[in-house]
Amino acid sequence: MKVLRLVLGDQVSESLSSLKGCDKKNDTILMAEVKEEATYVKHHKKKIAFLFSAMRHFAKQLEDKQFTVEYIDYNHANNKGSLFEQVKRSITSGSFDKLVVTEPGEYRLLDDMKQWQSRLDIKVDILEDTRFIVGKSFFSEWAKDRKQLRMEYFYRELRKKTNYLMDGKKPIGGEWNYDSQNRQTLPAEITIPKQTKSPQDEITQEVLKLVESEFSDHFGDLEPFHFAVTRNQALQVLKQFISERLEKFGDYQDAMAEKQPWLFHSHIGFYLNCGLLLPDEVIEAAESAYHSGEAPLNSVEGFIRQILGWREYVRGFYWHFMPELKQQNSLNATRALPDFFWSSHTNMNCLRQCIKETKENAYAHHIQRLMVIGNFALLAGLSVEEVNEWYLLVYADAYEWVELPNVSAMILFADGGKLASKPYAASGSYINKMSDYCKNCGYSVTKKSGEKACPFNYLYWDFVTRNKPKLENNPRMKLVLNSLNRMSDEKVEDMQQSAQMFLEKLDNAQEV
Repeated sequence: MKVLRLVLGDQVSESLSSLKGCDKKNDTILMAEVKEEATYVKHHKKKIAFLFSAMRHFAKQLEDKQFTVEYIDYNHANNKGSLFEQVKRSITSGSFDKLVVTEPGEYRLLDDMKQWQSRLDIKVDILEDTRFIVGKSFFSEWAKDRKQLRMEYFYRELRKKTNYLMDGKKPIGGEWNYDSQNRQTLPAEITIPKQTKSPQDEITQEVLKLVESEFSDHFGDLEPFHFAVTRNQALQVLKQFISERLEKFGDYQDAMAEKQPWLFHSHIGFYLNCGLLLPDEVIEAAESAYHSGEAPLNSVEGFIRQILGWREYVRGFYWHFMPELKQQNSLNATRALPDFFWSSHTNMNCLRQCIKETKENAYAHHIQRLMVIGNFALLAGLSVEEVNEWYLLVYADAYEWVELPNVSAMILFADGGKLASKPYAASGSYINKMSDYCKNCGYSVTKKSGEKACPFNYLYWDFVTRNKPKLENNPRMKLVLNSLNRMSDEKVEDMQQSAQMFLEKLDNAQEV
């Protein structure tokens, strides 16, 4: 039997389920730089370059091991522009008996693939993606009959199931979660390790030329480019994180600093989400660092929670609530995305820094994404659809399965609270506490209203006021709403007026 094995751009892993049992003599592995997938949103230049280079290196790796690979690059004469048409061409020309593919990470594409068997008139096996700790069904079983689907309890179940950081039936150290120890501000005198940079080889250089030529109108800076694009390079990034940054990761994982985009974070989301690294090996490397005394428990637990807890949770959440999740907009957020989300030209230094670094690196760490950019999007009532598209295209680790729950549910509270217990809204004081951004800002973080006041201050209370009917039954909003009720009418009116003036400027594309 001749089998065509399709490998998608975010599946560059030899452990892929669709490659299991591959017959080197009879089977063909198809990989394609599909124009439709690269351009349905205008992905960051670095994101496209990273994935195309990783794909080409992976294809070469397979060929070196004597697998038969049909690789269709972006400008190939036989590039059909869409995944289905590319598969159809290969099947027609190759007389295959079956198509095998690992399920994609996007509902839209999986839904389309389910029609391929009848459309192609060939057996199509869509296999489970086993590059996760648990399958999709685990989340659905866990969620059954639960009134609240909080990540913390899902995470505890996975700790018990996998035995990571466990002492028998109890968590090592006696606590499940050390998040309270992971909110320190960054000392001015601290030495920050350098980011791990991978050299460009000839394959990557060819890809960079292609992206500059074909995607010049896409968002973001293409150079300097130093992502890992092979498994060995990705393993080196992991190794250096464990040895140089994990020790202090926990203390400063929520901290932000001007002109310091990388800090003590791991920068491996790129590699986990495309297959160059696998979650179990990453978790085990961190756990070993704890047991050997290289890193403290608060750092190791906090890091493992991001992968074993949050990453597994949002993936299960995505598939459990799709396709409805993509349509939800519980707070009726419809304001158009401001121009400064593309240019970074704003007097708000926190947003200027985070968006500028996103443009430069196709990366920002989780607090920048959630509590600066996302917080502003929530407070300003920006369009759920436009914000989701922005997050999907600007970050090199973004795929819909991980992006949509984080943005729609976590950041924008568009699902009405299925994921988050309350909106992640904050005033300027949070940003001031966790960063040095406010020191060089065009606004004053201590002012609550008026032209010079930090917009996050009055936008926060305007958000709470206008959404009060939808939030008053939320127990975690009780203290906030009580504070609002104690404010004088004059104070509330001043903040609402400031918010109105600011939002009118946004709507009229004026500088803010």
